[in-house]
Amino acid sequence: MKFAIVSRGDDRSNNIKQTMKQYLTEFDLTYDKEEPELVISIGGDGTFLEAFRRYVHRIETTAFIGVHTGHLGFYADWTPDEVERLVIEIAKTPFQIVEYPLLEVTIRLNSGEKATRILALNEATIKTAEGSVVFDVQIRGEHFETFRGDGLCISTPSGSTAYNKALGGGIIHPSLEAIQMTEIASINNRVFRTIGSPLILPKHHTCLLSPLHDEDKSFLIAIDHTTETYSNVKSIQCRVAKERVRFVRYRPFPFWNRVRDSFVSEIKLDD
Repeated sequence: MKFAIVSRGDDRSNNIKQTMKQYLTEFDLTYDKEEPELVISIGGDGTFLEAFRRYVHRIETTAFIGVHTGHLGFYADWTPDEVERLVIEIAKTPFQIVEYPLLEVTIRLNSGEKATRILALNEATIKTAEGSVVFDVQIRGEHFETFRGDGLCISTPSGSTAYNKALGGGIIHPSLEAIQMTEIASINNRVFRTIGSPLILPKHHTCLLSPLHDEDKSFLIAIDHTTETYSNVKSIQCRVAKERVRFVRYRPFPFWNRVRDSFVSEIKLDD
């Protein structure tokens, strides 16, 4: 089996990377940064998102697993003191695959250039550095509302525990193929009105955001942890992607256990 390792870059993570690389190659696995079947993330959720972005073009043939260093990572199943056990599992045990839904974001420009299609593991966030955003929001091709506010966050079920949760959105189990749209500081008064609640859309529903009033306004579109500026935007389409991210599991780690361990269980800090 071919594998690659993405490290957070600190000394601890780099040392674990070198140890795992050495052990796995001694078990006759092949280190291949270009076409890995398994990608090991060593760090936190940001490192996992980086690993996903690096190999998203191989999403149908590459699976991911995480070792967390520092604070507990939502996507990381393994701790540094379990590295030797993990190496043996990878080398000797056929792994199970768990698949989670992804978000497809398609950005179209008024210039008529080819649309940009991007996959997100966590979420897409649309804001602007030039005041409020104003969008015509269509769901399944029909006008739903005119949104005015700081922005919108569209998340996957696994990403519902990230920025979406901080915005007051709900946590969705990733067995549900859906996306969630959550408002960021919407403007609601006698003149302007939005739904004011997160919307959960099934996989066969498409959400289309069309900017209003100012075609020259540029938008800051963040896909997971990477932000790009887009000008002259015609529309931003969001829906459940046909692709799915593949996680490697060598032991059970139910989603609600992850939620509990990340947000409810107390962590005892050293004095």
